Amino acid sequence: MSIAIRASKWSEGFSRSFWIANTLELFERVAMYCSMSVLAVFLSENIGLGPAAGPSLVGLFTGLLYTLPIVAGTAVDRYGFRRTLAACFAIFAPCYFLIGFAGMNAGRPIVATVGKLPYVISALILTAIGGSLIKPCIVGTVANSTSASKRGLGYSIYYTLVNVGGAVGPLLAMQIRGRLGIQYAIIASAVISAGNLVATLLFFKEPQVRSADNARKPGKVFTDMLTVFANLRFLLFLFLASGFYIMFWQIYYSVPFYARQVLHFERFELLQSVESAGIILLTIPVNVVIKRMKPITAVTTGMIIASGAWLLIPAFPAVPVVIAATVLFSIGEATLSPRLYEYVSTLAPQAQLGTYMGFAFLPVAIGSFTAGPLAGWLVTHFVMRSNPNAMWFILSGVGGVCTVGMLIYNRLVSPATLPVASATK
Repeated sequence: MSIAIRASKWSEGFSRSFWIANTLELFERVAMYCSMSVLAVFLSENIGLGPAAGPSLVGLFTGLLYTLPIVAGTAVDRYGFRRTLAACFAIFAPCYFLIGFAGMNAGRPIVATVGKLPYVISALILTAIGGSLIKPCIVGTVANSTSASKRGLGYSIYYTLVNVGGAVGPLLAMQIRGRLGIQYAIIASAVISAGNLVATLLFFKEPQVRSADNARKPGKVFTDMLTVFANLRFLLFLFLASGFYIMFWQIYYSVPFYARQVLHFERFELLQSVESAGIILLTIPVNVVIKRMKPITAVTTGMIIASGAWLLIPAFPAVPVVIAATVLFSIGEATLSPRLYEYVSTLAPQAQLGTYMGFAFLPVAIGSFTAGPLAGWLVTHFVMRSNPNAMWFILSGVGGVCTVGMLIYNRLVSPATLPVASATK
């Protein structure tokens, strides 16, 4: 009885929409990372675009996926959470199928008629447009379906489920690729998305919006963007922070090629799932340790840890070392990521806090846009040639340059005094 009472009290403050939205997010992340884990290899080898173009196109896709939500939030304001979420999955399902279909015998004549590059670019852009709709839907639902006292816990649940999806997705892809073929890992993403569409229409109810004051029209979004782009200090920080994500995205863009070509390890999806699993296990312990650090100090420390992690691999190139390096990298992410958003809030004018926080995902997008072409260059010039381990020195160097830039930024550009995280965080 006491356990039931405690469970009931724990669940107080979370509406039905909260749990349904987070369940949809979990399966969406499984679908996303199921396809993401194999996409660079699929485009390069199965579609025949080559190791330079494959990662570059995946970088374009993911970059758009994290840039477009800035504008996509206006769809939620106009059409509501339920219809926008349904539109997301209605776009996701056929577009994932079109990507996987390109690798099937039945799809090859169609791809040849359209042209490999136009076909793939069109499918990826359409998929990114659909994917951009989900972030404002889920985050907005969390905000509107939790009580004020439980909102922090609500976002923690959301963040945990995102990483559960990031850990499960590659493992699912590995099983499907081994039994059916790599193209069916992407088809599985289409099936999951179709299931999410049905679940949205059957079970998701429009959450009660707490306030309409924050609704933004496209023109207002454009004005807000100009305001942000005029803040050079803020843009410089976003650019420096993107160095972390240039390193992060290599887990999906270049590690599969390194694992197969250099380590002769075919189950590269196992390596990709390690990072998300590490985040799930390490975020709370790491944040207990760093809770008294200034936000900028935590961000810089995380960058240093992540940059140093990749240096383990060229020293001892083996699968267990790649796993250890990835775990160390996840410690860097657990140190950097939560405090990055806290630091963004210190740079934003108080009257424009919501606008600036909406741009806090831009380092992820900038990192992806850059990481894709970089991965293509690393794979073709190092992994496929006689000096594959040199790529890790280059990646660590990218992080090192951004770390030095962050230290200079902190000393010369950022405010002299920044708030210290409270002991309760």
